[in-house]
Amino acid sequence: MSDSSATLKRTPFHAIHVAAGAKMVSFAGFEMPIQYPTGITAEHNAVRKACGVFDVSHMGEFIIKGKQAIDFVTYVTSNDVAALQDGQVHYSGILTEQGTFVDDCLVYRYAADHLMMVVNGSNKDKDLAHIQRYKGKFDCTLEDVSDDIGLLAVQGPQAQEILQALTPKALDEIKYYWFTETTVAGIPMTLSRTGYTGEDGFELYHDAKDSAKLWAALMATGRIAPAGLGCRDSLRLEMGMALYGNDIDDTITPLEAGLGWLVKMKKGDFVGRAALEAQKAAGVARKLVGFTFEEKAIPRHGYPVFVNGQPSGVVMSGIMSPSVGCGLGTAYVPTAHAKDGNTIEVEIRGKRVVGTITAFPFWKHGTVKR
Repeated sequence: MSDSSATLKRTPFHAIHVAAGAKMVSFAGFEMPIQYPTGITAEHNAVRKACGVFDVSHMGEFIIKGKQAIDFVTYVTSNDVAALQDGQVHYSGILTEQGTFVDDCLVYRYAADHLMMVVNGSNKDKDLAHIQRYKGKFDCTLEDVSDDIGLLAVQGPQAQEILQALTPKALDEIKYYWFTETTVAGIPMTLSRTGYTGEDGFELYHDAKDSAKLWAALMATGRIAPAGLGCRDSLRLEMGMALYGNDIDDTITPLEAGLGWLVKMKKGDFVGRAALEAQKAAGVARKLVGFTFEEKAIPRHGYPVFVNGQPSGVVMSGIMSPSVGCGLGTAYVPTAHAKDGNTIEVEIRGKRVVGTITAFPFWKHGTVKR
């Protein structure tokens, strides 16, 4: 690592990753493992076929408490928080007044007066400042607890079976996008059936002082492969899951990104509502699509995209897919062209490669328990 690594934050698992021989990189202001000695493809396949564990402690967590907690989070996010039941989670957007993404997030409802927002690590400070601007009119508290929380994602078709031996909670009772407060290996935590891979799995929010003990207990099962950020990206992209900074950012609205289902107009006013109503009325000019290559080529973020010979932005995300077995990616194209089977061209080192627009998810055999 260069000297600049000294300025990067470290998760509670940092020493464990280094001892395991992980390749560490700068990500979201943290020094994070991009892969272990096994390599990205082996880690990817372990999650698809068995079980892997990701350190995602770089994510940000905000706790909102008080009698207007729901009203506040409903106003600063696009989804309908009031529709959540205690113990339920949903995916949502934090939007600008222009209706574009400040970030995407998860919202956990513990009780009517107790919520948690989980945001991208790279956006945490920006997100906090943004939502803080709107808090004044609501009777609630907002606390950034990110530095106190360790977070592991245990993902794969064997995740439930493996974790069940470590917890008293009957895991088959936890539905997809629901959570419980329990213990794993004797460690108190919030355990949610969520993830970013398309496979069944759980996310384990715990006190950072217990992180080393938790990792040791998971490794002692002998059935969980450590997995880095490299395969986290390939797994999520095979499912067509958006990544902030690639597929969505503060120039893109949920309607353009195919995430209109995150926007609940009927709930009342929220930040960005007026702009989205106007965009909906005027018509959405571009849409995010997935595409696949038949030719052996790899699309990369930033490669130029052409539709009917005309420039149409760039590749937003792209990989050689371990599970699907071809190059695939995402791009924004004119809405009229955003139909499965239509083609685009991607310029790779001066040559244009044909891509076929393909419905998400690219990988259709995930074990997520919906």
